[in-house]
Amino acid sequence: MTVEIGHIALILAFCVALFQSVIPLVGAQKNNARLMEFGDRAAVGQFLLLAFAFICLTITFVVSDFSVKLAANHSHSDKPLLYKISGVWGNHEGSILLWVVMMAGYGAFVPVLGKGLPKGLKARAIAVQAMLGVGFLGFILFTSNPFERLNPVPLDGSGLNPILQDPGLAFHPPFLYLGYVGFSLPFSFAIAALLEGRVDAVWAKWLRPWVLIAWSFLTIGIALGSFWAYYELGWGGWWMWDPVENVSFMPWLAGTALLHSIMVLGTRHSMASWTVLLAITTFALSLVGTFVVRSGVLVSVHAFAVDPERGVYLLALLGLATGGALTLYAMRSHSLRDIKPLNATSRDGALVLNNILLITALATVFLGTFYPLFIDAINGSKISVGAPYFNLTFAPIMCLLILFMGIGPMFKWRQDSLKRVRGPIMIALKAFGVVFLLTALFGKSVLGGIALGLAAWLAVGTLIALGRKANWSLKGLRAQPAATWGFVGAHLGMAIFTAAVTSMSVWADTEIGTLKPGESLDLGAYTYTLQDVSGGKRFNYDYYGGDVLVAKGGRHIATLATERRFFPVRNQLTTEAGLHLSFGQTLFASIGEGDPEGGFVVQVYRHPFVVWIWLSAVLMALSGFVSLADRRLRLPTRAKEVNLTAKVGAAE
Repeated sequence: MTVEIGHIALILAFCVALFQSVIPLVGAQKNNARLMEFGDRAAVGQFLLLAFAFICLTITFVVSDFSVKLAANHSHSDKPLLYKISGVWGNHEGSILLWVVMMAGYGAFVPVLGKGLPKGLKARAIAVQAMLGVGFLGFILFTSNPFERLNPVPLDGSGLNPILQDPGLAFHPPFLYLGYVGFSLPFSFAIAALLEGRVDAVWAKWLRPWVLIAWSFLTIGIALGSFWAYYELGWGGWWMWDPVENVSFMPWLAGTALLHSIMVLGTRHSMASWTVLLAITTFALSLVGTFVVRSGVLVSVHAFAVDPERGVYLLALLGLATGGALTLYAMRSHSLRDIKPLNATSRDGALVLNNILLITALATVFLGTFYPLFIDAINGSKISVGAPYFNLTFAPIMCLLILFMGIGPMFKWRQDSLKRVRGPIMIALKAFGVVFLLTALFGKSVLGGIALGLAAWLAVGTLIALGRKANWSLKGLRAQPAATWGFVGAHLGMAIFTAAVTSMSVWADTEIGTLKPGESLDLGAYTYTLQDVSGGKRFNYDYYGGDVLVAKGGRHIATLATERRFFPVRNQLTTEAGLHLSFGQTLFASIGEGDPEGGFVVQVYRHPFVVWIWLSAVLMALSGFVSLADRRLRLPTRAKEVNLTAKVGAAE
């Protein structure tokens, strides 16, 4: 009965979304308050129905109801509760339902928190959000029904994909989706603004918190996925430039550009048309990521195996949403002219340069990810674009970005002079020089010195900008708004990230060998010794593994427990790496196949400061949430019916 009720809730949500996508638009067109208010109630109702449907699906997994095809294919009675629950979204149908629930949730926040918005703008945005919901709900009901029954009912389920049975990956998709779907609100408000021909400070200031929320969640989601790949796949890296990694990174780059451009719009009433385009592009890239994972057009360890019919539907949905939005933008963007010109030597000018570099970086990732697909479609040739391309093209752009990130906050808004910031720039430049020389001399790496020097440049530049804002006083620091601390944390997080990635790339060590129990492998000053190897059965898998003792100069440092696991139901083998995480360095070991003579392949790594890659991402995400505490972002902005074109005309 739970299954049927959940399915009915999905159908009702689809019907509500259909009405929600039309009636508020009619109300906005006719300036009918009752019709516009219908959208408020429909948005909340749609979310409640979808949340109820999702709870019903979760119940089928928890109680192991294998009469539901999805539960039978992706759950097992022996699985721990955490993986029964995460199994709900560890598949195509459930993950799409989670996507739609979150999209409806964001839409429901508009009437709840947007009471001060112009009624017409709010009604149009709610309607656009519902149109997106209609598309995805139609996709679920017609091609990806999560409540499909199975007959005859199997005695037990097939179990969740073994590599997904991990705490990190249990939470990775929800955080990633909160980021992806979070950008649907800026998209909907961008379309609403184009329909009204108005983008003003009210629009920008109300939207900025939602961009911050989506960007912060996406940052956490990407970091969780990276950390999972590091220790679960056992290959000793944190980022492999896999196509699905790239399509999650592209919305992050576009969202970062949007976050900075919306600041200029809210403060200087400039970059209106560009900000709207970025809002469209960021969510469009999120849709691209959804299409890539589920269509099979790109090969990836992250991709779902689905049939072509679903891929065609998703491609059509992507084309309608993105194509329609860009067509409307081409028709209406001329009305979004900027009121105030930008000065190159100012903070707003620096943010424009920031946007140019971020979009250039985005273009290089897009090209490297999709170029093989284009070539295959044209002439059937199979080519591969890997890490060497991305490292050679992306890294220089990011170096330039970090260079200007260190300078930009030193400038004032509107207009400034290089003479005024010459002193702070020289201090940051000295920090760069000292770190570069020390690294080149003692670390014996010029490129490492440049990268670490840039990290120092950014950190010092950020702290100088903070000190100048606070007039170099403790009282001034205490008076700084939350948004300032958010900016400081995010930029320091980027500096730490740069230093950690550099250390990992330049000074990491690895060694591989075949060891019998009691034998050792040397890696620099460290000795890795394989202890007794044993096996057995746990939960729903068989395993064998052992402890690897790590010593330095005869002193015990760590014990790394590493295993190979075999999941009979899935007939799949996985490797569980042994890790010793510390702020200074991470020691890593993974056990491989055994040989007839009793030896086992063991690979060991030493990764300096790698943990700071993920800690810096957490710092950046938390900084985004800290910015939300700023009173200027939390207080509702009073509705102002300001037509940008009229203001431009008056100014002229």
